[in-house]
Amino acid sequence: MRGEVLHYDEQQGFGFITGADGKRYTFAREDLRREMALARGDEVEFQPNGDRASGIFSVRARMTSPAGGGSPAAPAAPLPGSAPAAPAHFGRNAENGTAQSTGLWSYFWRGLTTNYVDFSGRARRKEFWGFCLFWTIGLVVAIGVGLSVDLSRGDVEGGGDEPIVMFGLFGLYVLLTILPWIALIVRRLHDLGLTGWLAILCFVPYVGGLATLVFALIPTQAGDNKWGPVPVGVRF
Repeated sequence: MRGEVLHYDEQQGFGFITGADGKRYTFAREDLRREMALARGDEVEFQPNGDRASGIFSVRARMTSPAGGGSPAAPAAPLPGSAPAAPAHFGRNAENGTAQSTGLWSYFWRGLTTNYVDFSGRARRKEFWGFCLFWTIGLVVAIGVGLSVDLSRGDVEGGGDEPIVMFGLFGLYVLLTILPWIALIVRRLHDLGLTGWLAILCFVPYVGGLATLVFALIPTQAGDNKWGPVPVGVRF
């Protein structure tokens, strides 16, 4: 499979590759076919093995002349009148061939779809607050719809009955979004250079809300870390 190097630490001997399938793979020095210098953005070929890449080699190394001269082979010229070939996109550009949107709604939608149980990578502050904003709006809508149904059925008239539909929609909404919330908090901790296990603090009574707020306000850690490169859109 073709992929793009997101990060490689030669001293520690580990890195990340994003494949043409949009998935992120980890690799170590022993997964390289031979010793080579890899940098962020290099195109490579590799063999996916679960979440790990193996048999990695640089595309540049394969594009040498077969005569053994060591000089790169010239790329084939396009035919007259033909449209230029579209560049390959990996990683952040893999989605629809363009860079992923950094809008608040886009962060929320990806949190409920492609990042539903994504506990790897990093999440910037804007991603956290975008998800928080639209999650809250969705919660209000769910409660409002449930309460309207209960009122139309007369379940809450006279104070004798409980708003069953409202409680049911509330519980279902929270249940369906709890995993994206945990995954988002873990990625936010990774963005700060911290272990994702600290997300446990966010569920401790009395201090959980404060811990979540602190993690949400700390700026992104400058530079790449072992959980990946700086999230797209972050400026220092």
